[in-house]
Amino acid sequence: MVRVNGRLRAATWDEALDAAAAGLKANVDRWGPQSVGIFSCSKATNEVNYAAQKFLRAAVGSNNIDSCNRT
Repeated sequence: MVRVNGRLRAATWDEALDAAAAGLKANVDRWGPQSVGIFSCSKATNEVNYAAQKFLRAAVGSNNIDSCNRT
């Protein structure tokens, strides 16, 4: 689902991913990369957690990464 003019409508995967990417980019452009963070699950594989932190650091430019390892 994507929101268009205040209403949700069904969307293709490409439309949904484009909308998510545009929203993330708009947030980073307005507030800077440190306005974005990611919460990664300790039960995910090392590869998934590595990909998540690599994306946030390399693509977004943020070091705001946390996980639920302490629980």
